[in-house]
Amino acid sequence: MDEKIKKCIESGRAVLGIEFGSTRIKAVLINESGNPIAQGNHEWENRFENGLWTYSEEDIRGGIRDAYANLRKDVAHKYETSIRTLAGIGISGMMHGYMAFDKDDRLLVPFRTWRNTNTGEAARELSQLFNFNIPLRWSISHLYQAVIDKEPHIEEIVFQTTLAGYVHWKLTGEKGIGVGDASGMMPVDTNTGNYNRTMTDSFEELLQSKGISLKIRDLFPKILPAGSIAGKLTKEGAAFLDISGELLPGVPFCPPEGDAGTGMVATNAVRPRTGNVSAGTSSFSMIVLENDLTRPYEEIDIVTTPDGKPVAMVHCNNCTSDINAWVSLMNESLKLFGIDVSASQLYTRLFQYAMTGEADAGGLLSYNFLSGEPIAGVMEGRPLFVRDIDDRFNLANFMRMNLYSALACLKIGNDLLFNNENVKVDKITGHGGFFKTPEVGQRILAAALNSPISVMETAGEGGAWGMALLADFMVRKDAGGKNDPHWNLSLPEFLDKEIFSNVVADVKNPDPNDVEGFNKFIDKYKKGLPIEKTAVATI
Repeated sequence: MDEKIKKCIESGRAVLGIEFGSTRIKAVLINESGNPIAQGNHEWENRFENGLWTYSEEDIRGGIRDAYANLRKDVAHKYETSIRTLAGIGISGMMHGYMAFDKDDRLLVPFRTWRNTNTGEAARELSQLFNFNIPLRWSISHLYQAVIDKEPHIEEIVFQTTLAGYVHWKLTGEKGIGVGDASGMMPVDTNTGNYNRTMTDSFEELLQSKGISLKIRDLFPKILPAGSIAGKLTKEGAAFLDISGELLPGVPFCPPEGDAGTGMVATNAVRPRTGNVSAGTSSFSMIVLENDLTRPYEEIDIVTTPDGKPVAMVHCNNCTSDINAWVSLMNESLKLFGIDVSASQLYTRLFQYAMTGEADAGGLLSYNFLSGEPIAGVMEGRPLFVRDIDDRFNLANFMRMNLYSALACLKIGNDLLFNNENVKVDKITGHGGFFKTPEVGQRILAAALNSPISVMETAGEGGAWGMALLADFMVRKDAGGKNDPHWNLSLPEFLDKEIFSNVVADVKNPDPNDVEGFNKFIDKYKKGLPIEKTAVATI
């Protein structure tokens, strides 16, 4: 047992980050150096109900309680102590989506997640109104689609927020949100750090023309900068989080953030010319821009870092879920012969074997769309595997095809940035489940983006760790201001000097044969998209 860490916990100097991911809620506790010292998890899944993807309020409440309870168990097991108070807490969640409340704080309709693609009409109209790409999953698209559909709850709505903003509100009583998460609700002015005033005015005029008097400044949560204190744990919040009753109120919270922002922090990719790719259930790339793009692109979202710098985001709804389904099928086949192999072993062997396949995956083609994929122009999911009679259908090519398919839409979006906009990037860091098998995911992404890809030894810690670091930044900034009037580190400086100065990164350069093979695959992928669209229309 580490007595130093035990004292850190008992003295209330540890910091907690909690992130609501698509399939897991993760709580990570860090010490004063920013290193993880304990964690707790809760597995969960969204449900497709009444034509929409959702999680219930009970899912959210029960999930965070279970994740925190498991964190407490980990602390008790490792350090023979318990958590009574903390130096800081931060909440992160899947960005975008729709959570609307009435004057009595009642959720008006079930939480609509980022995965829903029913907002096409709203997104198109708003993109034209703003001359700015408004994606289907953004909160303002969900709001305006409800207006277009004349949903009765619009007359009762007084507050709208994201998943992270909702949980933060439940724990602190404060309706605030970080700038990065806010930039996934509607466009943010990177000069002022507030919702874009011109677009806000235009939207409110549009609503007024439909007889609706909603005001975005009143409806959406207040935007708060990274490093600020965004509230403190209330007595009710402590009870919401910790069913043991041991956690005391009064813990300060940093602004809640989206999973894109925590991924940037966890990979130290918050400066211009840096980027990261998160690849798991969904995938997205974040490239911090030096300059504005020359025009809007439907495939590219403009959001911000947690400290308000503009970021080009390519978001794909689908990534590894179809791979998981195929690996599960193979595991089931092995069990027919009495062969018991762990999931970890099977993924590792299959991923490694994929790299023995042909560079173009033998001509095989698949679309991994469990849900709609706007970048591909597909509004519903139909997983599809296609092969021609002359394609080389073997296991290595099949697995390589699935790895390519997982990143295909990500490549389509980023090709626009690199080829059309001449965006320059010095460093791209990969993180998420796609990179668990050493070198394989890294090599595939390097081929897709034709760029060097680094994976840090801390990459497995994920967004919950990134959220904990944002809370730690708040703690140190607050303490620095009180104890040292010259403490003025920015978020990038804090990460460079205090967190990542000794972190080792493994870098893989793109292999020319892999790049050529992926390009052949993506050409066939684009040509075959009408097959996928026909499947959606007929099945």
